[in-house]
Amino acid sequence: MSSTLQCGRFELDLGRPLIMGIVNVTPDSFSDGNRHFSADQAIAHGRLLIAQGADILDIGGESTRPGADPVSVDDELKRILPVIRGLHDTSIPLSVDTFKPEVMRGALKAGADMINDIYGLRQPGALDAVLDSRCGLCIMHMQGEPKTMQQAPRYEDVMHDVEQFLHERIAAMQQAGIDGRRVVLDPGFGFGKTPQQNYLLLRRLQELDSQGYPWLIGLSRKSMIGHIIDREPAQRVSGSVAAALAGLARGANILRVHDVAETVDAVKVWRAIEHGAFL
Repeated sequence: MSSTLQCGRFELDLGRPLIMGIVNVTPDSFSDGNRHFSADQAIAHGRLLIAQGADILDIGGESTRPGADPVSVDDELKRILPVIRGLHDTSIPLSVDTFKPEVMRGALKAGADMINDIYGLRQPGALDAVLDSRCGLCIMHMQGEPKTMQQAPRYEDVMHDVEQFLHERIAAMQQAGIDGRRVVLDPGFGFGKTPQQNYLLLRRLQELDSQGYPWLIGLSRKSMIGHIIDREPAQRVSGSVAAALAGLARGANILRVHDVAETVDAVKVWRAIEHGAFL
């Protein structure tokens, strides 16, 4: 695995865990819907997450929670472009959470450094939209689509199916000529998987063959956490941090989280214990 990630204007050191802070510009996010819906609110929230220690910001203009309704290209761009421009002068990469090629192109033109695609660049035109860029790429596994993915997820073998899917996407990117140093993989916790399947994937993350690519994992406040602790999303901070540390122990490189300050503190203590890292 490369020790760095090419991410637009930045080359990120993967020698320590990186924290990706979530900036939702949506009225219906499952965890913080409408709290940062205006561009000004989202920009302010992004700057707060940077002050708390975020290494990357992930900006989303369309909710991908189970049952979410789709958003038009124009609406998604109207939501995210002012936020990208408003945060472009910060010292960290800006990722955009989208699967629409038109939105990818608009975001990259506005200065985004990474595309985080729940469809794994499977939409027609998605590969072409990122091909000539230096942007980072997060390729995620998802069964089905957000509207229906949690209704009845079925697998012969969830470990094998996720691994096979990611290998197929890696092959597609290699064939397209995309530099592997731009790519991270996401097993897709909560995207077309039961709680039991999610925890199996997390517990056995090290057994998944990433072909040397780094892992980005998103567990923050998800229903798999609520399934265990029986709390609403905003009260799932401690459970989310516990899951994040379990992910690090099993090889995760980037943690996508809502609660940056709490995660940063926990990771510092974890690194001191595991690696003697006191700085």
